[in-house]
Amino acid sequence: MTQEIKEKTKKTADLYFKGWKGERPYELWQAFDPDLAREFSLFITGQLYAHEKIPHKIRQLTTIAALTVLERTDELKLHIYAGLNVGCSPEEIAEVMFQMATYAGMPVVNSALKAFREVLKERNQWPLQKKD
Repeated sequence: MTQEIKEKTKKTADLYFKGWKGERPYELWQAFDPDLAREFSLFITGQLYAHEKIPHKIRQLTTIAALTVLERTDELKLHIYAGLNVGCSPEEIAEVMFQMATYAGMPVVNSALKAFREVLKERNQWPLQKKD
């Protein structure tokens, strides 16, 4: 493990999750296996999320789409938060979720939108401003 990967891990974690008040997956993993948690974090956050083939904004929108379809609401909230942190607009996130209706159905989209609304409320960004 190099110092560069450690620095990328910290930088990317701060970029995505700064201000998140809920439990982070890393904290959960650490409670069961600190060494494996560190290895997962260095790979997922320091290498995969930090990989610059696509911008962070696109990476988070694709993650939000996948978590919406898979109905992983706890993880979805974390990545909605990260998406907003890296510049995704609420309108873009909602659009990605609505697009998933084609593949997963409206009940799945409704669950995702409820999770999204919770995150927006926590960030004092709800209600959304209506556009004319």
